[in-house]
Amino acid sequence: MKTRYIFSMGEIKRKDNSIAFKGDKGWSYIPIEQVRELYFMNEVSLNSKFLDFCARAGVVLHFFNYFGNYSGTFYPRRRYISGNITIKQALAFEKERLNIAKAVVLAIAMNIYEVLYHYYRHGKEALKPFLEELKDDIPAAIEKVNHINGLLFIEGSIWSKFYDSFKYFLPEDFILNKRVKRPPDNPMNALISFGNTLLYTKTISAIYQTHLDQSISFLHEPSQSRFSLSLDLSEAFKPVIVYRTIFELVNRRKLKVEKHFEKKFNYALLNEDGKKAFIKAFEERLNEKFKHKTLKRVVSFNTAIKLDGYKLIKHLLQRGEFMPFLLKEKR
Repeated sequence: MKTRYIFSMGEIKRKDNSIAFKGDKGWSYIPIEQVRELYFMNEVSLNSKFLDFCARAGVVLHFFNYFGNYSGTFYPRRRYISGNITIKQALAFEKERLNIAKAVVLAIAMNIYEVLYHYYRHGKEALKPFLEELKDDIPAAIEKVNHINGLLFIEGSIWSKFYDSFKYFLPEDFILNKRVKRPPDNPMNALISFGNTLLYTKTISAIYQTHLDQSISFLHEPSQSRFSLSLDLSEAFKPVIVYRTIFELVNRRKLKVEKHFEKKFNYALLNEDGKKAFIKAFEERLNEKFKHKTLKRVVSFNTAIKLDGYKLIKHLLQRGEFMPFLLKEKR
């Protein structure tokens, strides 16, 4: 057990060499060596002694509020620090930002293509024009663009058309008319926001295990208030992990509007059962193993996120081109 989610309000502290949590059902204990990430999905009280305990064990803590919104991350003092990599990452932002950002957007397009092609093969002919655009027109447009703002416009167009395609293969109560983030205004927006945030935190944890600097990004603007490199590296995995999870849960009726969303919030917020169902499927997807076509070995999607960090480091050291994970590498 590497990831543990805590949904109840309560108190958490160190007890000998274990994590002790007191909730509605009393105390429960988790050996610290069984945990690498803790997700708090509700309010908890803790002290600095507990944070020091987690820091020494290399456990990353992610905090969410009652509404499922991400509050922040506590992670231990960085173990993997390299001034050389940080300098090269900063220089790459100055000299290669556009090319690295292009690779990210191209990976988004190619992975969306793979996800949608599954539905096209199963009779959704209306997807054909967008698939052709993803395969031919968009890569050509990415290649020609010469400014980051133009690239961001292409990226936004890709996502917008992707959202519009949902009407061809999802139930009517999960159709997305418009992407709304803060706050979500319907069940699908709630699922997307929750899933993207979970993937973002997973990417934070993955980058923590590399020498990369979380604050120096390429597609997204570097920011003082977020780990912007995690936003970059999570993008290629959104179609693969977040959206495939959503589509499977919705089409198989494992998530239902009337059962898994809060009525008092106009069904724009997952209830606890909904969050648990989503997280279960999300973790199963992350831990799904496949034979990597390029690496010639079996890896999980969770490992693939960290491998993208290593790919970027390799590129920064001038040892090859950077191309984020592509679903077609999964064979």
